[in-house]
Amino acid sequence: MTKAQSLGRSVGLWTRMQEAPLFWLLPAGLFLLVFYTWPLLDVIRLSFTNASLIGGDYEYGFDSYRRLFRDPATMRSLQITLIFAGGSVLLKLTLGMLLALAIDAGVKRGLKGMVVVRTSILAAWVIPGVIVGVLWKLLLSTSSHGLLNYWISEAFGTSVPFLTDTRLALLTAILANVWRGVAFTMIILYAGLQKIPAELYEAARIDGANAWARFRYVTLPQLVPVVFVSLVLMTISGVNTFDLIVALTEGGPARATEVIGLSVYQQVFKFMNLGRGAAVAVLLLAINLLMTLVYLWLLRVNRQAD
Repeated sequence: MTKAQSLGRSVGLWTRMQEAPLFWLLPAGLFLLVFYTWPLLDVIRLSFTNASLIGGDYEYGFDSYRRLFRDPATMRSLQITLIFAGGSVLLKLTLGMLLALAIDAGVKRGLKGMVVVRTSILAAWVIPGVIVGVLWKLLLSTSSHGLLNYWISEAFGTSVPFLTDTRLALLTAILANVWRGVAFTMIILYAGLQKIPAELYEAARIDGANAWARFRYVTLPQLVPVVFVSLVLMTISGVNTFDLIVALTEGGPARATEVIGLSVYQQVFKFMNLGRGAAVAVLLLAINLLMTLVYLWLLRVNRQAD
């Protein structure tokens, strides 16, 4: 084989490699393997141990899971997480839909200032969760620096325990999470609205359908795939919320806002129980996988029905 033939074969091999999808996916695959897959497998391994963050030998077994499911605090934390995530998803979807419809109508009618409105809504989404928690804590605190309670005290002579009442604290956390994430829902739904053919609305108007009928029989059926994707992302985000809660309430009062994500943090960094914290993290992973499978099944059923 001549030198020219060898060079030509090398160039051909390099060209075929570049055309193969695996060649371009390999860097991303290595990144996921090193920074996601390996840590995930290590957490699962640690969940079957009694490892401690302060070191020392540990043994393998199922004690972490036995203690986890026997602890009443686990079920309470699951219940709080369910309420927090469910309330957040319901409000995000409702408000996100209303905002998307309002902005879409405003753009179609050529109203001025729609760019400013969209930018203002998106501003809350780009703020980190910890900052959102701190801002809401400063706004709602019953201490002297609570801005909203200062106005309420000046007007009515009393303050509202937004963050110190066990019932109001969870509702406050839900509202803060909705304020933070409704912009993301609005973006997804607004993008879905742009894909609906205008001819469908024209046909509905010709048939005499009013605004509600057009929304029910044209908009909603066309947005079903987008709504499902939005539901999956919102639910996963709600169940895994940690940063906002730890900055806003730190799980209090009386553990009334202690979601699963915060339980992982406390088990590992407060009680130094690495094995127990890993078990809670695996439980959280299982919940996420179960919710995703349920949503995918519902989406499949909906497509088959169509």
